[in-house]
This record gives sequence, C-alpha cells and structure tokens, in this order.
Amino acid sequence: MTDLQSFICDLPKAELHLHIEGTLEPELMVQLAERNGVTLKYATVASLREAYKFENLQDFLDLYYAGCSVLLFEQDFYDLTWAYLLKAKANNIVHAEIMFDPQAHTSRGVPFSAVIGGIYRALADGYEKLGISFRLILSFLRHLTPEDGFKTLAEAEPFRGWITAVGLDSSERDFPPDLFADLFEKALEMGFLTVAHAGEEGPPEYIWGALDLLKASRIDHGNSALEDPDLVDVLGIYEIPLTSCPLSNLKLKVIQKMTDHPLKEMLERGIKVTVNSDDPAYFGGYLNDNYIAVADALHLSKEDIVRLVKHSFEASFVTDGEKRNFLARVDEVERS
Repeated sequence: MTDLQSFICDLPKAELHLHIEGTLEPELMVQLAERNGVTLKYATVASLREAYKFENLQDFLDLYYAGCSVLLFEQDFYDLTWAYLLKAKANNIVHAEIMFDPQAHTSRGVPFSAVIGGIYRALADGYEKLGISFRLILSFLRHLTPEDGFKTLAEAEPFRGWITAVGLDSSERDFPPDLFADLFEKALEMGFLTVAHAGEEGPPEYIWGALDLLKASRIDHGNSALEDPDLVDVLGIYEIPLTSCPLSNLKLKVIQKMTDHPLKEMLERGIKVTVNSDDPAYFGGYLNDNYIAVADALHLSKEDIVRLVKHSFEASFVTDGEKRNFLARVDEVERS
C-alpha cells in the first residue's frame, strides 16, 4: 500500500451517496434467500458474482431489484444495514447518509414499517456501538408514477422524525425531474430536504431541473454538469455539492476508464464534489476503494484528498457544530 493509500484509509470520512439495498453482498443474498424460502435465479454465490457484469444502468437495476426479493422482514433490513455499517467502520466512515428504496419493497407486500424499522434500528445501534452518526434519505423510484410516490410519502408520515431528506433514483433516461415537481413540493412542505440523481446518464438539463424544480440541496452523480459552463458556475457559486461515485461510473460504463472520470476537473473548477460508493456490493468497492481508484487514476495529491474528504462533511446534513468537529478530526490526521 502506498503512503497516499494509507493516508486515505486513515482519514475519517462521510459517505453521502449510498443505497442500502446496493450493499447486499452475494453471500448475504443467498443466506437471506435460504432463510426466507426465496428461490433465486442463481444457485450459488459464485454464479451470482458472475452476474455482476453490467453493460449499463438498466442491466444493474434488473439484478438490483432481483436482490431486493430476498428482503422480506424487519430483521432482513437490520442484517443488511448492520453488514454495511461493519464495512463502513473498516473504511473509517464516521458519518453516513443512507438512501433506501421503500417502493422496491412495499410493491412486494413488505410493510413500510418493516423496511424503515430494520434500517433505523441498525443505524441507531451503529451510532451507539460503532460511533457512526447517520441521516436517512427516502428515495423515490423514478420509473414508477408520481402517484405511487405520493402514496409512499403518506406511508412515511409516521416516521418523519427518522427521515431527513427525500431523493430520486432508478432509471434516469426518459424520467426527467419535472415529472416529480409536485411530489417534491409536497415533501418540502412536510419539512424534508431534497436530493436527486441527475446527470449520470441524463443531460445537464436534468441537473437544472433537479435544482430549479425539485429544490435539490445536493446532486447525486452530476457527471454531465461539465458540459454546461453556466451550470458549472452555478454549482460553484452556490456551493451545491455533487456526490460522485467513481467505481459505479466505471462499472456502468458512464465512463470507459477511470482516467476519464470528471472528478479532478470538477475539483479544479471549484465544484464541491465528494466521493462515494453508491451500490458497493455490485460495483466492486466500498468507500476507500473508490478514493484509491480515483486517486491513482487521476494522480490526486494529498491536498486533493483532504479537500474531497472535507467536502463530504461540509455537504452533509449534520449541524454546523458537528461539521466543525468532523473537520477538526480531519485536520488532526492531516497534521499527524
């Protein structure tokens, strides 16, 4: 391991773009399938891992939703989340903002309360036992109707105290942000912050829409932002964060090789970009793997890494006091 790689591993970090269902490792998927009597298309862990080869976002989503089929009970969601938290601890993640897709489960008859109950209970245990603070983000599936989103928002009402923000994920193409403007307006009225996937496979116009219509505090991915100089200016001036996911972009062929990744140019052009793992079980790496991959490919300096890590805390939904404490911890490691 190089000195820079060791430095990356030693730094405390926040992760802001993490789909909890995307942390379902093949071993746990098979274990839960056996426990719950679910028949998977893939009989073994090895054959399942072989399926983790995607040509595009939709190929991944097809397997992602198949994986969700093994999640049926509150304990399943607890076990899923706890497994991620152990990985997070090993990656020196001290704060995580977790996205979950309730529609992927309620559409199968799983109660909303079971989904959020298992996830939240594990996160609370993670804070107490592992020292990892958290925020929870309810993500709507954009390939489903806005009406279905309103139904999900109503189901979330009793759990408002557990949920910090709502988001928008799944298939980006052909599902522009304007379809969900009314849904997000209602969420804002209920006191939720908003984030949205935009510019992963969609054009810069989708990023504009997420900002203007959905009032997104952060843009998840945002790769296509660099195609629009005016958008780059707005992102920089208003310090609107992008939650970049390098290994995800490579695995889904958003980029062809890691040296093509726009992260360094985003940094150089004054964008508050962050590094995240997205769906790490499917994309071959957790947070440290993403930092190391992009640092090696783009020849990032120690100073670049520190900026990225500090961005992760600055872009988080924690209080200003908590941000200061986290940033002080980064400074302490940098000085050591």
